[in-house]
Amino acid sequence: MSVKLSRQDERLLAGRQGKAARMAMRILIRMGEVLDAPELMDISQAHIDGCGLLSDTGLEFAETLAAGDGRVSVPTTLNMGPLDLENWRHFGVNEEFAAKAIRQANAYTAMGCIPTWSCAPYQGYLTPRFGQQIAWGESNAICYANSVLGARTNRYGDFMDICAAITGRVPKCGLHLKENRKGQILLRLADIDPGVMQSNAFYAVLGHLIGSLVEENIPVIEGLDVEASSDQLKALCAAAASAGAVALFHAVGLTPEANSLTEAFGGNEPERVIDITFSDLQRAWSDLSTAEDKDKLDLVVLGCPHFSFDEFRELAGLIRAQTEKNGKLHPDVKFLVISCQTSYALVQRGEFLDKLRDFGVEVTLDTCVFHTPMVSADTKVIMTNSGKCAYYAPGELDVKVAFGTMADCVESAVKGYVYREEGLWKES
Repeated sequence: MSVKLSRQDERLLAGRQGKAARMAMRILIRMGEVLDAPELMDISQAHIDGCGLLSDTGLEFAETLAAGDGRVSVPTTLNMGPLDLENWRHFGVNEEFAAKAIRQANAYTAMGCIPTWSCAPYQGYLTPRFGQQIAWGESNAICYANSVLGARTNRYGDFMDICAAITGRVPKCGLHLKENRKGQILLRLADIDPGVMQSNAFYAVLGHLIGSLVEENIPVIEGLDVEASSDQLKALCAAAASAGAVALFHAVGLTPEANSLTEAFGGNEPERVIDITFSDLQRAWSDLSTAEDKDKLDLVVLGCPHFSFDEFRELAGLIRAQTEKNGKLHPDVKFLVISCQTSYALVQRGEFLDKLRDFGVEVTLDTCVFHTPMVSADTKVIMTNSGKCAYYAPGELDVKVAFGTMADCVESAVKGYVYREEGLWKES
């Protein structure tokens, strides 16, 4: 199927605005053909995930676009990169890797991208509005933008994202169109204690379960707490987009396209109805861990997606409670928080940064443990409160992982072994 082009599309394709724009347009047209899109459409914002993975091919692609006078035509933010640009030496990253990562970062910023270096762009600069047509990469950000904000984006993979940013165009198909945003599967939370839903861990566990249940389908959740916070919804999106391929969910009474069940399904009947019980959540909680309680702990990782200011504040409170009991970071455990410059700048203006440093918390900015070589080879067991991190860590880092609450992570860091408070998540 041929893709109908506008006059501007044809100008770009003819190379009248440079080699990079021509290359980007050729890629978009080919992708439009693959997706059976009738034409291209405008976007007004982009978020680039292709800057995060360092490979010779990815570096060459970015530098080729930059050398071909590639410039973004819409406001464009950058996802986390493969390097903590300020502190990489502290984390033992080798010079060769760092040099290539810096070249890649320079290529993207030379094209006019905004150096946010955040995998949670919706909590920082340039948050999109309801109905806005955007081209975002990064799975958790795509899910959050579509679901929580009601913006419109497909799942843009590496390199498609920068092509969209340069041309300001994407194939007109998928979740950009209202008719494709209707719910498909109804998930009913059945008799879940309200106290459980107030737990931050609940959202990561629920997201992991949803991803495994619906895969690429659009779920509608009935019974979710309408007071859920941004960080809680961030955890849900990240886990659902990792365990499955969820790009959009509707939560009745909470997300902007789901004021009612009828609206969420667009007047259709659900293809399936699944009741989610507390025992389902307990099994999902167990599925997130490959390590056992009492296993020797090497590393705590928080901030996947990147830590917000509120999460820093929560962590500081947990550490303060530990130090009041004379608790100290175990000498064999490292404690790492992943964040971005925006959140960290707010922390630096607050009153609790010294408390974190005194405990031994190390903060890495602008990157991720899965994309930069900062986790030592002798690390065997890590602990996290992130469903996304728990899902990827065994394969990406060749470690055992223990999933727990943030409080569990702090307690375990003091004890030196995996500790999770006996309670509601344990299966009987």
